[in-house]
Amino acid sequence: MSDLDVQRTVEALVFASAEPVSEAYLADRLPRGTDVGSVMRQLAEFYAGRGVNLLRVEDRWAFRTAADLSFMIRRDETEVKKLSRAALEVLAIIAYHQPVTRAEIEEIRGVQTSRGTLDVLMEAGWVRFRGRRRSPGRPVTLGTTISFLDHFGLEELRDLPGLEELKGAGLLSGRIPPNFNIPVPSFGDDLAEDEDPITQLDLEELGLLAPSGGDE
Repeated sequence: MSDLDVQRTVEALVFASAEPVSEAYLADRLPRGTDVGSVMRQLAEFYAGRGVNLLRVEDRWAFRTAADLSFMIRRDETEVKKLSRAALEVLAIIAYHQPVTRAEIEEIRGVQTSRGTLDVLMEAGWVRFRGRRRSPGRPVTLGTTISFLDHFGLEELRDLPGLEELKGAGLLSGRIPPNFNIPVPSFGDDLAEDEDPITQLDLEELGLLAPSGGDE
C-alpha cells in the first residue's frame, strides 16, 4: 500500500465513523508497521487550513468543522436542551475533580445532587461511572468521557482552562480567596490507587443492567 493509499484509507475510516477513531483501530486496518501517529499528524497539518479539520481527542481522531466556520452550519436537527445551572456545576466539578464521588460533589457544592442531574449528564454521554472507591460503603466514582472532550473541543483533560483563563473569560469574580486554586484532574482512564473496577454485579446494583438471573 502506497503512502497515498494509507492516507486515503485513514481519511475514509475517520470520515465514516460517527465517533472519534482510535489509533489502535486504524493500525489494525493498515499494513503492519505503519506509523499511524506520523500519518495522522501529516493529515492534521494538511487539513489545518481547510473547511474541516482533523482533530486529536486523546488517542482518537475525528473530522470537525473549522472553528471559524461553525457559525455558518445550520442545524436542522432538534437542538440539545440547555443544561441547568445545577448540571453545569456538577459537570464542572466532575471534570476538574475526577475521580469524584456523589458525596464529594455535594460537599463541594454545599447542596444535595439529584439523581436526575447525573442522569442528564450521562444521557448526554459526557459523564460515566469510573469505578468504586475503596472506602466505607464503596461509593461509585465518576469521570468524564471521550464524548465530553470531543464536544468541548479538548484534546485531553489537561486542556481544561486554568485559573487565569477562567478569570480572563469572566467566569470567576474578582473577589477570589487568596488560597483558591484549580484542581488538576486525573489523566486517562486508568483507575486510581483507591479505586476498584466496576463489575457486572455493580452495574446491576446501579440499575444499569438487568439482574443476570443465574442459578448461582
